[in-house]
Amino acid sequence: MTTALFSHPKFRLHDNGAQHPERPMRLKAVEEKLKVDALWEKLRHPEFEAASETHLAYCHTPELIAQIKNLAQTGGGQIDADTRVTPFSFDVARLAVGAAMSAVDGVLGGQYDNAFVASRPPGHHAESTRAMGFCLFNSIAIAARHAQKKHGLERVAIVDFDVHHGNGTQQIFYEDGSVFFASVHQSPLFPGTGRSHEKGIGAGEGATLNFPLEAGHGDAEYSTIWDEVGIAVREFRPQLILVSAGFDAHARDPLGGMKVTGKGFASLTRSTLDWADELCDGRVVCILEGGYDLKGLSDSTFEVVKTLLGENN
Repeated sequence: MTTALFSHPKFRLHDNGAQHPERPMRLKAVEEKLKVDALWEKLRHPEFEAASETHLAYCHTPELIAQIKNLAQTGGGQIDADTRVTPFSFDVARLAVGAAMSAVDGVLGGQYDNAFVASRPPGHHAESTRAMGFCLFNSIAIAARHAQKKHGLERVAIVDFDVHHGNGTQQIFYEDGSVFFASVHQSPLFPGTGRSHEKGIGAGEGATLNFPLEAGHGDAEYSTIWDEVGIAVREFRPQLILVSAGFDAHARDPLGGMKVTGKGFASLTRSTLDWADELCDGRVVCILEGGYDLKGLSDSTFEVVKTLLGENN
């Protein structure tokens, strides 16, 4: 398998402060693990550019884009208690979106079989009108829309195993039947959305699927529930599968209460690749979301990337 890794040193310039869990060291830990355990040189490392404001507007209002841009240009500030904008944040967040879009371009264009986007800040909590939950712009949502606008795809699936519900992704596509969204997440937990009865409305009715879980679930339970996600994905028949790959359901993570291991995330990825092989020529792009214990994050990313390379069967 040919797998591309999209990352950049500039992703570390977005700094929420020394005590914040979403910190630059997250990507340093991932990179070091991939290098020490000899996966780094097996990956493609494409160059990419930042998304434009036009691209951001695929999923976000002009007011939100201007708010984050203006905050960055005037020295930064807090969006909310958890979400900060620094002088670098607008450009770094645009670069993260650009990485996701470029990964989609490369996979759909056949340059590589699949891709992993190791970017920050994360994105799946960012709604069309609001940045929140460490997230400024919703990279995975914009990447899905980019696949439709540039490549003409009619159906894109987004599956999310971050321990927190991807409220932003759900909100953006809640009335849109062309993007399927499924989330397996801990509940109750931030942001308080993602109940099982939330299934979309209007044209999007039935294209949203939520599995809220109590704390304490591990690899076996996640695998069983992921099989249910797979049934729905097969029914939707996407032309591309995007994965919100958050690793805060790891047993070591301080912000969640789940017990998933790196091998467990590898198993979820293997299943996702199987769906993609059946439905869309194996086209999968994983985009990093959460994961705040450095060892849990780096071990999980390693196992997922190894699976994408076809070495973790």
